[in-house]
Amino acid sequence: MSDSDPPHSAILRVGDAVADIDAPSWDRCAGSDNPFVSHAFLSALEDSGSVGRGTGWQPLPILLDAADGVLAGAAPAYVKSHSQGEYVFDHSWAEAWTNAGGRYYPKLVIASPFSPVPGPRLLAHDPQSARALIAGAEALVARHSMSGAHANFVSEDQVDIFRDAGWLIREGTQFHWANNGYATFEDFLGALASRKRKAIRRERAGAVEGLEIIHVSGSALTEAHWDAFWTFYQDTGERKWGRPYLTRAFFTLLGERMGDRVLLMFALRDGVPIAGALNLIGCDTLYGRYWGCTQEVPFLHFELCYYQAIEAAIARGLARVEAGAQGEHKLARGYGPAATWSAHYIPNAGFRSAISDFLVRERRAVEQNMAFLGTMTPFKKGS
Repeated sequence: MSDSDPPHSAILRVGDAVADIDAPSWDRCAGSDNPFVSHAFLSALEDSGSVGRGTGWQPLPILLDAADGVLAGAAPAYVKSHSQGEYVFDHSWAEAWTNAGGRYYPKLVIASPFSPVPGPRLLAHDPQSARALIAGAEALVARHSMSGAHANFVSEDQVDIFRDAGWLIREGTQFHWANNGYATFEDFLGALASRKRKAIRRERAGAVEGLEIIHVSGSALTEAHWDAFWTFYQDTGERKWGRPYLTRAFFTLLGERMGDRVLLMFALRDGVPIAGALNLIGCDTLYGRYWGCTQEVPFLHFELCYYQAIEAAIARGLARVEAGAQGEHKLARGYGPAATWSAHYIPNAGFRSAISDFLVRERRAVEQNMAFLGTMTPFKKGS
């Protein structure tokens, strides 16, 4: 038996939906650290119609059953007919493969849909089971004549598992805030250079003038809150993507199934929400996801999405804030550059060679840029 074979007497299979799988069994494999791979989150995407028929995201979870029938591993996999909602951009790969006479779509993606959030993609407790899930993904690609498989935003501790299996590794950059033992937001500001500290105080004062900021979570969440946030989400989605990815029903299900891990922040003017930001609470991380507004207020985006998130993380004793994809403007707000990783299985030798060459050049540029950005943080020298 090779290292990529299933453990003795284990069986690899493919499901039709995460919602069809027993929730405790899935979550035993996924763990409790990262909400974006939980049964509640992934099944809410399915049950709300945010993924599935007509969306270009067809669920095809890869499952590993132990000899006693207990689920021993899983991977949240999807057959994709486009590259939208992934945040690991491969449009140039698709164009090159198509121009060469190939068919890039469908492809297999192992990810949490619409979530540029690093986390486990091989939900298993031992390396052998994780390698078996990779073999299952490769078998699916071969069986359905797909161009390849892609695992997006892989947690750093799983990168080597993919690399050892022969997958190509791609590096990216996000901006994360690190809690260096701060007891208050003022403690955080105290670590910044004086000029940067004063700039943030000015931004915050201007952003909240005439407004009330509230945080809502758990049983306090109501449909009225979700209605307000849906308006904000639609506005941002239409401006950024053309069509929002998530349905209104998703937010109701999110509140019902994992409200204790939801943190909604609203800016109110005369008691009426004019802006909102959605966060999910992990074991040691606050994850900022969506934001929107109906009134433009200078710096309010920074206040709700970055500064309020820092305050919430400090209050909860969380180690960091991950505020989503891209955004060098986060740097001046105390969010430093952090590497992200994806893994790519390209069975065609010629195509794989071309992508491998591209990734070498891209990685060099990414690492040079990260080194430069690291010198541009607002912290005092030596902090």
